[in-house]
Amino acid sequence: MIIIGEKINSTLKSIRPAMESRDKSAIQDLALRQIKAGASFIDVNAGMFHENESEILQWLIETIQEVTDVPFAIDSPSAMAILTGLKANKNGKPIINSITAEKARYDAIIPLIKQFNAKVIALCMDDSGMPETVEDRVAIARTLINNLTGEGVSMDDIFIDPMVRPIGTGSHYGTVAIETIRQVKNEFPEVHIACGLSNVSFGLPARKILNQSFLVAAMAAGMDGAIVDPLDKKLMSFVYATEALLGKDDYCMEFLTKFREGEIEV
Repeated sequence: MIIIGEKINSTLKSIRPAMESRDKSAIQDLALRQIKAGASFIDVNAGMFHENESEILQWLIETIQEVTDVPFAIDSPSAMAILTGLKANKNGKPIINSITAEKARYDAIIPLIKQFNAKVIALCMDDSGMPETVEDRVAIARTLINNLTGEGVSMDDIFIDPMVRPIGTGSHYGTVAIETIRQVKNEFPEVHIACGLSNVSFGLPARKILNQSFLVAAMAAGMDGAIVDPLDKKLMSFVYATEALLGKDDYCMEFLTKFREGEIEV
């Protein structure tokens, strides 16, 4: 499971002050704790700082790579900010978060993917908006995959995001996301699937239980990546358990190791 650690994000009130004050130790500590907890990539997002987003994003990347070589997911609505982050990056092959099939966004991001040989999260939305049905989402995913590979991007560098929406605003949104994952993975087995897991529970109580349950269902459908909080020990326990149950952990060795290390919460 490819874990993209979500905690260094300016939308989170708990970490925004450390970005504002340029608190290196707080940022570095949070990055290292996410890595220790299982993050494969560290997501960095400074999007709430509209006036100096690029500057803060560059500072985040330079600060974190002083203490680790784990790669980044560079997360921004601004292509210019992403470019700044890519130029600052020294931690190997990053993920650009994200591209869509919207013409303006696609045209802005595709040159960056090619120039920096980056991986990319591709969201199932286009200029008509966020699709409601499985069929529309799969069609957009197909278009994105075909266009990206046509530009020379490898299947292994593409992460399709099925666009998880809150089930509190539509009871069908959970099954739509899960079935989108299943169909995309069946049609394009070499492509990765990654999503913002916690979107599914937005606005509801007991969010962690919903997130954990959705995680298991999505992994069973073929999801092999997620933007999550790796410091949520219970959630990570479900990751290790589900991988074992799906036959992706030979002889349950990873599960047993994590249990012995005290990383499995029962």
